[in-house]
Amino acid sequence: MSQQCALVAKKANGVPCCIKKSLSAAKLLSESGVSVVVLEARNRVGGRTFTIRNDQVNYVDVGGSYVGPTQNRILRLAKELGIETYKVNVKGHMIHYKGGKSRYFTGISPSTWNPLVYLDFNNLWRTMDKLGEEIPLNAPWDAPHAEEWDKMTMKELINKICWTKAAKDFATFFVNVNVTSEPHEVSALWFLWYLRQCGGTSRIFSVTNGGQERKFKGGSGQISEKIMQRLKGSVKLERPVVHIDQTGDNVIVETLNHELYECKYVISAIPPILMTKIHYKPELPSKRNQLIQRLPMGCVIKCMMYYREAFWERKGYCGSFVIEDEESPIGITLDDTKPDGSFPAIMGFILTRKAVKLAHLSKEERKKKICEAYARAMGMEEALHPVHYEEKNWSMEQYSGGCYTSYFPPGVMYSYGRIIRQPIDRIYFAGTETATQWSGYMEGAVQAGERAAREILHSMGRISKTEIWMPEPESKDVPARPFTTSFWERNLPSVPGLLCLLSSTMCFTSVAAAGLFAYKKGLLVQN
Repeated sequence: MSQQCALVAKKANGVPCCIKKSLSAAKLLSESGVSVVVLEARNRVGGRTFTIRNDQVNYVDVGGSYVGPTQNRILRLAKELGIETYKVNVKGHMIHYKGGKSRYFTGISPSTWNPLVYLDFNNLWRTMDKLGEEIPLNAPWDAPHAEEWDKMTMKELINKICWTKAAKDFATFFVNVNVTSEPHEVSALWFLWYLRQCGGTSRIFSVTNGGQERKFKGGSGQISEKIMQRLKGSVKLERPVVHIDQTGDNVIVETLNHELYECKYVISAIPPILMTKIHYKPELPSKRNQLIQRLPMGCVIKCMMYYREAFWERKGYCGSFVIEDEESPIGITLDDTKPDGSFPAIMGFILTRKAVKLAHLSKEERKKKICEAYARAMGMEEALHPVHYEEKNWSMEQYSGGCYTSYFPPGVMYSYGRIIRQPIDRIYFAGTETATQWSGYMEGAVQAGERAAREILHSMGRISKTEIWMPEPESKDVPARPFTTSFWERNLPSVPGLLCLLSSTMCFTSVAAAGLFAYKKGLLVQN
């Protein structure tokens, strides 16, 4: 599950396997009787999940933490390890703050009095989901319009779909929140695929019945920690891999401290761009080398503000805000209070351009700006007086490079994407970026790790090819409900459709009026 480690199996009894950073792969292989060693670059396991523990917070996830329906692999793995989930608090009103005013927010669109804006929002979600249906989950580069859409940025697509400034602004915000990058930076093909493989616009953005519905009691970091315990001495911390040599009968993996590990197979589960820090012999194929230089990481600072009490509940708020205000560091929040009501807190993300802009400030200065933004959004002075603050700037992590995930700029997915999971001799690839469901999430990391492990088991002759991609049964504890749309949501016109309709109606009315006038004046001759 971790994405910054190398899982390597020493040459020992049986056929060893070397895996770089995928504890879920190591677990599956170990349970199949394969000798493995995990080489973790950091002094901890977990990669882009990270649970901090101290007296001020008890525990807090400063990395990946949310899980929800259809994320069945991570739910199955957590249950097996004895880790329970709890629902994120959504009792009360969600707030949308924009233009100095706070309004209630329901669904995935801000409320509006303007019918044109309403039509624009409705058409935005409908169109993105409809376009996404054309894209194969396991081969987005084979979509009918793949080449065309991959040359287009999401900013260009948003401008094609949306007519109102309100919808364009919120569509930009939607991209920022979901992939921690800007619309002008990402391929339309990649983003539409990303939405689809997460279940669509409603599933990815929702709390209830969506990707943010739940968290893990005790923190998500426990998953990697408990797998590490099961693997006993097979996990080696502070072992960044610097060299992989495939020229001999066995693969030789060298770490920064000059330890050598000899193995039959390697699974690399680090973010693609971090592969550029490793020397390969023989050199990587040209397309793989080009791909890994073209996949930057998203940019985000995750912030947790702690208070003596959940004072926002007095106004009927649930602690979740959408803040469309360029002066606010935070773009979106969720209640981060523990399930028993202790350690009241609000979690917020400083996203993309704001994370870059505010990175030079001190932690105390960011804390002050965040509190002021919360006070404005809630209209409550209590927001200015936290008792504790935690943050994590993932762009500073040398063994992640950013968060939540790598993104595909225009032109990359169609030209290079198809090789992202292709093995290079005895090196196999995992990591959440290689997943076909919930890529970018913990679920994607588990799917990718287990798939790569089964690819090796197939190479060893232990399983058939058809067993590599195993379907996952739905979680009985966290079942998914479908997102339904009303007749009007499916059939209301877009803004240009409405304008065209009005224009046609006006044209017909004008012609009818002219005809009536001509008839009354005797200008029309009846046969």
